[in-house]
Amino acid sequence: MEIVFEPWMGWAFAAILVLLFLSGFFSGSETALTATSKARMLALEKERNAAAARVGVLIEDRESLIGAILLGNNLVNILASSIAAAVFLAMFGEAGVPIATLVMTALVLVFSEVMPKTYALSNPDRLAMFVSLPIRIVTAVFGPVVAGVQVVVRGTLRLLGADVTGPVLSAHEEIRGQIDLHLQEGGVVKHDRDMLGGVLDLRELTVDDVIVHRKNLVMLDIDQPVEQLVEAALTSPHTRLPLWQGDPENIVGILHARDLARALHGAGGDASRIDIHALKREPWFVPETRELFDQLNAFRAKREHFALVVDEYGALMGVVTLEDILEEIVGEIEDEHDLGQQGEFVLDADGSVTVDGAAGIREINRSLDWDLPDDEAVTIAGLVIHEAQTIPEPGQRFRFHGIQFDIIERRRNQITKVRLTPLGEEE
Repeated sequence: MEIVFEPWMGWAFAAILVLLFLSGFFSGSETALTATSKARMLALEKERNAAAARVGVLIEDRESLIGAILLGNNLVNILASSIAAAVFLAMFGEAGVPIATLVMTALVLVFSEVMPKTYALSNPDRLAMFVSLPIRIVTAVFGPVVAGVQVVVRGTLRLLGADVTGPVLSAHEEIRGQIDLHLQEGGVVKHDRDMLGGVLDLRELTVDDVIVHRKNLVMLDIDQPVEQLVEAALTSPHTRLPLWQGDPENIVGILHARDLARALHGAGGDASRIDIHALKREPWFVPETRELFDQLNAFRAKREHFALVVDEYGALMGVVTLEDILEEIVGEIEDEHDLGQQGEFVLDADGSVTVDGAAGIREINRSLDWDLPDDEAVTIAGLVIHEAQTIPEPGQRFRFHGIQFDIIERRRNQITKVRLTPLGEEE
């Protein structure tokens, strides 16, 4: 076979090389701009980085961006393939078409797809800022064509019954997914994942998910002798104590241990000289349905740490504190005054866990990395009662949500101790 080479073919090969370079540019730009961190670009934009600002504008409308890049990429690839086919036909005759196909496939795959995309995945932010200006020009030039393509694509998808209204995941779900992904890859430790997830959960939880129930409160009758009130307040592990009068539902104030200690010092240690009515602070009532995020902001605005929680009928449900909300983020906070009884759990040698019935489901999930549902109940005892639809007796056993629940102890109608055993896959 005689190979024919003419002067124009040199220019053709040079054009093919340029087009292959442009194809690699478009491929790498697509990967970099789709893989770049939007949060990182926003941070750089706040530092007045012009390239980051351009990237932010480009990725804001990803559909137009991808459309323009694909249009440019296809144009240069098809043009390069057409020139190569013409050159190889002139050089090899009818055998030139399959030769051109093989050669261009190899060149495009290696130098215009794999190599630029590999580099882009390794350096997405740097490359995204580098190509932001030329890609901005490309999107402006190809804008009308891309807009027409979008109309055709969206119309076709709607005819096929596809939903093209927007993203399925909310911003919070996307962030949560990124956190879980980094945990799997080792970039985030479990404790950090729990804390970040706790921040996101503040908008999904309400006050009644974290309250200290009224049965666990220490409340004082303001009509008691002042000596008894002082003794009860100073021996209590709590610093803020609700005061009631006539009926425990009638909360008339909050006694702060610091105010009491200051007054006791001023009275020379004589409790009989203290006026509790003058010391008490006004009670703050909040609804049980308020979001934790809103309650956190309310605590900050009022510079308060303590609020009484009431239901829709105004009945006292319990109390919520700033510490309760912070514990949803950082985990259990204990100090030297905590009793360390309610809600604690013990890991047994056989892999089971013995827990207080009042142990919070969220705290169990956080500590043991379980996934027990907390939609219908806040505590382990509440979950058992909800699922069993009865108040179980000691010795009864239940299995649900991949966990075996053995009732160990019950006092009156309250489940006080439960053993939790994860079930094997065979169960």
